[in-house]
Amino acid sequence: MSPIAHVHTWLDERFGLEELIAPLRHKVVPMHRLSYWYFFGGITLFLFGVQVCTGILLLLYYRPSANEAFESVSYISTQVQFGWLVRSIHSWSANLMILSAFAHMFSVLFLRAYRKPRELTWISGMVLLLLALGFGFSGYLLPWNTLAFFATKVGTEVAAQVPLIGHWVMVFLRGGEDVTGATLTRFFGFHVAVLPGLTMLFLLMHLALVQRFGISVPPSVERAWEARPTERREMKFFPNFALRESMAWYLALAVLGALAALSPWGLGEKADPFASAPAGIKPEWYFLFMFQTLKLIPSKIAFLDGEVLGVLAFSAAGLVWVCLPLAESTLPKHGRKLVLGLGVFAVAYIAAMTAYGYVAK
Repeated sequence: MSPIAHVHTWLDERFGLEELIAPLRHKVVPMHRLSYWYFFGGITLFLFGVQVCTGILLLLYYRPSANEAFESVSYISTQVQFGWLVRSIHSWSANLMILSAFAHMFSVLFLRAYRKPRELTWISGMVLLLLALGFGFSGYLLPWNTLAFFATKVGTEVAAQVPLIGHWVMVFLRGGEDVTGATLTRFFGFHVAVLPGLTMLFLLMHLALVQRFGISVPPSVERAWEARPTERREMKFFPNFALRESMAWYLALAVLGALAALSPWGLGEKADPFASAPAGIKPEWYFLFMFQTLKLIPSKIAFLDGEVLGVLAFSAAGLVWVCLPLAESTLPKHGRKLVLGLGVFAVAYIAAMTAYGYVAK
């Protein structure tokens, strides 16, 4: 028996490895012309792993205080060996993770993979997307540069527009009435403790649900297989699909490495709370469509504040989106096309408003 086999036997006797991986041996992945969309969930998970690894390395040198945060990031970027590369990988992987999560979400929508009994799979996935956006929002402030400071100030002011609880939410996020060092410390706590804990909880739930109900097949493919059972094709998850997924991870890693090396993430200037906000300040791209929409809404609509109406509209749309599987089950058959139409509209709207946000002054 080889040394590897001896180690495997030793571990199996103590941890029951064969029982743990038995579900993976029996798990299959349906193969059809749209199967490539299945890779985005794994790519998002891979990029989250990159975030965790690079974040731990950055924690070795980062200091979460208004007096030292900028200097510590500058030290990482200029003095620590390969520190600039680790920071660039961390920042670029955050953006690619959110982009991949959006692609995964819309692919699930258009393939109608949220149908019964996978409603909770969709809802847990939406919670994970919101947590990813929370990572982006909280991590953006940590370098304590001018752009991040004022973008956070604007973002928390938008949260203050929520009726009844808005001011409380703003004070909770800022740790006071203004964006200060207390805000930085609080965002650091969210970024490295609260959000990772919640993410691991919902990630385990999401993966367990995927394992429990398997991978969904689009209705059109399902009907074709029912009519012609001989055309049904499946692939073992391990090792066949897992090897293909690893190739997708290599591709994501190649893109990430190229972006980090060829376009290192900048640092800017240290934040000055007493300076005026720079002209044309904008949030990160994944918040830009909402930011630009709120800018276009009139200040007053009838007797109501336009920005408040905009925040309420986005909140209501988000709630409907999360509860989409539950809502669709109540619609007649032809009404389900409306859901797909709303998905197409959402993609077009987000893309158009994001592009407009970049060109608008």
